[in-house]
Amino acid sequence: MNSPHRWLILAATTLLTFLGVPRSDGAELGVMTFNLRYASPTPPNAWPTRRPVMKACIEKYAPDIFGTQEGVYHQLKELASDLPDYSWIGLGRDGGSRGEFMAVFYRTDRFEPMAYDHFWLSDTPEVMGSSTWGHSNRRMVTWVRFKDRRDGSEFHFWNTHLDHEVQPAREKAADLIRSRIAKLDTKLPLLLVGDFNAVAGANKTYDILTADGFFRDTWKLAGERRNETHNSFTGFGTPKMDGKRIDWILLRGQASVRATEIVTFEQGGQFPSDHFPVMTWLTLTQP
Repeated sequence: MNSPHRWLILAATTLLTFLGVPRSDGAELGVMTFNLRYASPTPPNAWPTRRPVMKACIEKYAPDIFGTQEGVYHQLKELASDLPDYSWIGLGRDGGSRGEFMAVFYRTDRFEPMAYDHFWLSDTPEVMGSSTWGHSNRRMVTWVRFKDRRDGSEFHFWNTHLDHEVQPAREKAADLIRSRIAKLDTKLPLLLVGDFNAVAGANKTYDILTADGFFRDTWKLAGERRNETHNSFTGFGTPKMDGKRIDWILLRGQASVRATEIVTFEQGGQFPSDHFPVMTWLTLTQP
């Protein structure tokens, strides 16, 4: 069909390719994990300064779905206001609107949440705000089961943030997440994203989740890897090139993974966060 709309779409796709941003087709999912860094008002890197940069970053990469870590309630509300094509689901780790969220943002024109819930990474996962493994910060999971409005297919999306100090707590968290997913007894694809505070391939936490092929790392599955020498944590400093990823997108099920990227977006020397978001473009295989 030779219509003006067709040529506009072609021109836009060509421009985005030229700009170096892989784009998804109708069946493909653009998935991101993004530790937002909590909304400190104190310079440098105060949230009011970072907010427009974060908006521009997400708009440029246009994920279909993304999980955030560290965001607090007012920060997430402001981000949602900046991104009207998305809605979000989350709960503060201290209960209600209190504490940091493991929020899940999704495109409302494409996805319908079918179920969602939260649990805490502790020996009492149903107890809100519980922490029993020696870690001072409460840690949790937010999960959503989505339906794709385009074809009716469904998948699970889990988002978490593991402890930054206590290795046994990270390992117990990985064991709990794995056991909970095993009990789902589902054939639907499942994506687990988050800030794991553990280097992929160099920490037992990663080994627990990927042992026996339980999860597979979309980074390793990708046909194209961008910025693979970058560390995903920057601390707002000069990016380091040790290839250390603590932010992961893991897959349970089958998918074709076209590309993945550690996103080094900045504007005028300002990074949106002290973590680089990680983005993956994949097509899930339905059971």
